Amino acid sequence: MKNNLHVFLGATVADAAARPLHWVYDQKKLLSLIKGKKDFTFLEKNKSPFYNIKTGKVSGYNDVGQVMFKTLLEDNTNVEKRFKKNIIINFGPGSLYWKNYYLRAKYRKVKDWRSIIKGPWIHQNIIETVQNIKAKKKFTGGKKVNESDGYCAALPYFLYGFNFKNLKKIISIVTVSKISLKYALAKFHLIDLALKGSKDPIKEFTLKFKNNSYFRGVIKGIKKVKKLKTKPHYLVTKKLGMACSYPGTFESSIHAIISSSNYKAAILKTIRAGGCNCSRVNFIGAYFAALKGFKSIPVKWISKTFKAKKILNQN
Repeated sequence: MKNNLHVFLGATVADAAARPLHWVYDQKKLLSLIKGKKDFTFLEKNKSPFYNIKTGKVSGYNDVGQVMFKTLLEDNTNVEKRFKKNIIINFGPGSLYWKNYYLRAKYRKVKDWRSIIKGPWIHQNIIETVQNIKAKKKFTGGKKVNESDGYCAALPYFLYGFNFKNLKKIISIVTVSKISLKYALAKFHLIDLALKGSKDPIKEFTLKFKNNSYFRGVIKGIKKVKKLKTKPHYLVTKKLGMACSYPGTFESSIHAIISSSNYKAAILKTIRAGGCNCSRVNFIGAYFAALKGFKSIPVKWISKTFKAKKILNQN
């Protein structure tokens, strides 16, 4: 596909596939929800305890990547400025994301509130980004959390061939967390190696950067995960991190990758593990698509993903 967009398709389809079971942290409850199903992607009924959107739509993680994709389709110039403008349109005041953000604030005051938000859920990094853009701050990215929004935002940009130096600027529009930047760049190096034909990008990454102090912690984490390769993924994820934050979300993703032979198996395994599956599959899906190509993504899953058609049209 043009500009290696099959990699972004891999992330998008995986996100939509996992979305109905996003943020289910009780692994026993999750197991009961998928009992008897060989394929528990694209569940018709939402099972996320936090928010409800139509099956086939993507979470806020992938959606910020869709905003970047839209920005690039418009034009390849002044990307940073136009991306910020499009973030405000998609996530800011007047959007359903922002409306739901205020509903959440209202509900926090209600004792024993047990309902879920109808519509999309805006993430902390994006909340801060919107506020900082509107305040015309020089550095607009969120800094309160160490999560995957920066990677997700920059994925289409990376695939359009922009260099790693410029990539940092894009990630920083959404997050200025040093931890988030580091793990996002590690993901892009792994995807880059996969696209360049490496048979084992993870091994090659550790060899390439073994003397690099910046990625020392990342490589240490990868080595730790490799020792757990034969352990059940859901147990390893519970140990390493089911939540949205780095390094747990990265290390759990690495385990899904090294313990799976293909795209489909890795995504199913990640959904089964529970927690913030969407943040993890946005990397895992992109990685396997880069490593094994467009045909590695199940055709039935592509057909169920609303955003897939727009990506496929760039063929």
